[in-house]
Amino acid sequence: MKVGDTLPPLEIPVTRTLIVAGAIASRDYQDVHHDAALAREKGSPDIFMNILTTNGLVGRYVTDGLGPHAVLRKVAIRLGAPNHPGDTMTLTGTVTAVTGTTVEIRVVGANGIGHHVTGTVTAEVPA
Repeated sequence: MKVGDTLPPLEIPVTRTLIVAGAIASRDYQDVHHDAALAREKGSPDIFMNILTTNGLVGRYVTDGLGPHAVLRKVAIRLGAPNHPGDTMTLTGTVTAVTGTTVEIRVVGANGIGHHVTGTVTAEVPA
């Protein structure tokens, strides 16, 4: 890999099941991740994905792109526009640094209302 290389985009359908299952799997029982009526009471149009699910999807995206031997060393992400059911998040990644077997990738996950997630992932990719 070299600076400027890109990973293939990954489209992830944002389903109600994905949002709820991700929240349960990460033990995030906040009502805005599983109860649409309570999410609406709090100002959201529907339930939305939690950061731990997003973090897992970003990790999956990078390791799928780099191969089965890649090891994540650092994931630094920020959330932006929420992922609501019925949307699609498209993850893209660009290599921003390569030092030996360590690769840094700038990741963006965009949905229909903007950037859901932005950040960098540092991974080790054995030769």
